[in-house]
Amino acid sequence: MRKSALILAIAPLIFAITACSGESGNTANTSSTSATQVIKNRWDTVKNRGQLICGVSGEVPGFSFVGTDGKYSGIDVDICRAIAAALFDNPDAVEYRNLNSKERFTALQTGEVDILSRNTTWTLSRTTSVGLEFAPVVFYDGQAIMVRKNSNIKALADLKGKAICVQTGTTTEQNLADQMRKRGITYKPVVFEDVNITFATYAEGRCDGITADRSALVSRRSILPKPEDNVILDEVISSEPLAPAVAKGDTKWADAVKWVVYSLVKAEELGINSQNVAQFATSNDPDIKRFLGTEGNLGESLGLTNDFAARIVKHVGNYSEVYDRNLGAKTKLNLARGQNQLWSKGGLLYSPPFR
Repeated sequence: MRKSALILAIAPLIFAITACSGESGNTANTSSTSATQVIKNRWDTVKNRGQLICGVSGEVPGFSFVGTDGKYSGIDVDICRAIAAALFDNPDAVEYRNLNSKERFTALQTGEVDILSRNTTWTLSRTTSVGLEFAPVVFYDGQAIMVRKNSNIKALADLKGKAICVQTGTTTEQNLADQMRKRGITYKPVVFEDVNITFATYAEGRCDGITADRSALVSRRSILPKPEDNVILDEVISSEPLAPAVAKGDTKWADAVKWVVYSLVKAEELGINSQNVAQFATSNDPDIKRFLGTEGNLGESLGLTNDFAARIVKHVGNYSEVYDRNLGAKTKLNLARGQNQLWSKGGLLYSPPFR
């Protein structure tokens, strides 16, 4: 079979995971005054509509993916469901919009979507020149390299003179070049604009390795013809904190989104989950009472009901439940939580006080 034909045969089988470090992500229409007008009253727009419009990938197993039944699932999807639960007491009050890497920021800034929950890396330039306001990190990731098990490649140094598949015009490409230059390792970049063709080329054997976010590599590996024949190197070559984002301009909307994410983490810290949340309703612990809204008016200060966190836990669960059902040991991806554990368990997840 000709190589071009093989690529076309493989590409449709591979999900279009546009991992945040592997996307040309800093181009967006940020200067339009009309766009600013559209987003500055986003809170009122969402509340009056009675439904959240959430920008996702829709093609990333474990993060946002459309099943054969037409239903969306994944961590990014559950963030949207949690926001809808807090606002409307209904996690299904969400319309999902699939966005590719080029259109995602423009869709957010023009008001096509209310929030971007699409495995996007929080960076300085995206905060400033692109004009995004990020919510707390929901998944700490890092860029890595995948190789074939029989290649005898065990570390980055073993890739000297080797061909590495990478998506061009992306932060992934830049991260790879920076790390190899710093280590004095020469290599042969095999670059493509399309992420599907990039992975198809690796699957064809034209590259000795391929680089992307670790989560993307794990997901892609799971759908290769022989997943067990591929390994991901231990070395992490960049930090990729993935977080939801809204367009700057409406502080009230941004604050609500941020504290919805914190609610997932705080619920796990307090030991509250979807199965026992009702039992905590009569707790005398002041921290729990404030969190669940049985005491104080923290929710009202955000423009939400005081029991907004209880709604989230009831309908969506805590962070642990979200992680386990999408990426945990019982899923096909089987990703260890690692740095995505609570701070009290050696991880990086931490919620400010609810007081």
